[in-house]
Amino acid sequence: MGFLDGLFDKFRQGLKRTQDVVLAPMGRLLGLRRLDAAQLQELEDLLLQADLGVKAVDQLMDRLKSELKRGDIDPKAILKEELLKLLRQQPAAPFAARGTQVVLLVGVNGVGKTTTLGKLAAHLKARGEGVLVVAGDTFRAAAIDQLELWGERAGVPVIRNQMGGDPAAIAFDGAASAKAKGTPWVLIDTAGRLHTKDHLMKELDKIRRSLQKVIPEAPHRVLLVLDATTGQNGLVQAETFARVAGVTDLVLTKLDGSAKGGVVVPILERLKLPIAFVGVGEGVDDLIPFDPEAFVDGLLDV
Repeated sequence: MGFLDGLFDKFRQGLKRTQDVVLAPMGRLLGLRRLDAAQLQELEDLLLQADLGVKAVDQLMDRLKSELKRGDIDPKAILKEELLKLLRQQPAAPFAARGTQVVLLVGVNGVGKTTTLGKLAAHLKARGEGVLVVAGDTFRAAAIDQLELWGERAGVPVIRNQMGGDPAAIAFDGAASAKAKGTPWVLIDTAGRLHTKDHLMKELDKIRRSLQKVIPEAPHRVLLVLDATTGQNGLVQAETFARVAGVTDLVLTKLDGSAKGGVVVPILERLKLPIAFVGVGEGVDDLIPFDPEAFVDGLLDV
């Protein structure tokens, strides 16, 4: 099985709930060569239920109606083509280590941020690259303990501090240790508390300044973790983090638990940031690089 075939299978499994709850009825419509007004309306309703967003659905339906005026159509091929256009507007840069790369994970509590960091560590370790994990969410003892467990599962070292310790100090220690040992990746968890924008900005700025004393370009990537099960409702907080945290990429978790897998499309359109990874299950290997073609094939596998 090739790499893309494996990704397709992962996306198909991760999007099964969306398919079963929302998109399965669409299979009948996608097999038709002609669609009447009632069928077009049904298709539009199903796409909206999948949380693709009004803007994207309008664009998809305009294309279908335009093609119908010319004669018989292949609705599935048209939807795939239009979805790929939308998803390819924000391509993610490859996760490639050049020297020691520092990655911050940010996001509100409850989105799966700490779990995502553990899975990302396992993903990079499986590629044969050295990883150091830093338990920078010192406000939650559970987050520190959870990362230690993930470190054991992934076989990577974890630097931790006591609960209530200074996140900037532990980030500094992690960067210094990785640089001294030539470790390619430093993954740093951060607190998900969002009291005020000023509070968040000050805390993240302090972490940045500490990191840059060791590695001037750090952090190289800032990943904003989002929970797919909240659909578009989580985007207001996401926009706040994106503005104040210098976010470079998105990670969408719990895609397998949502019947609204299409939320990927409005997230990309609204935040104008690439999706680097998606979480499609509970397993350590269920964080996968986001691939638009594999995603669309998985979504439309009806």
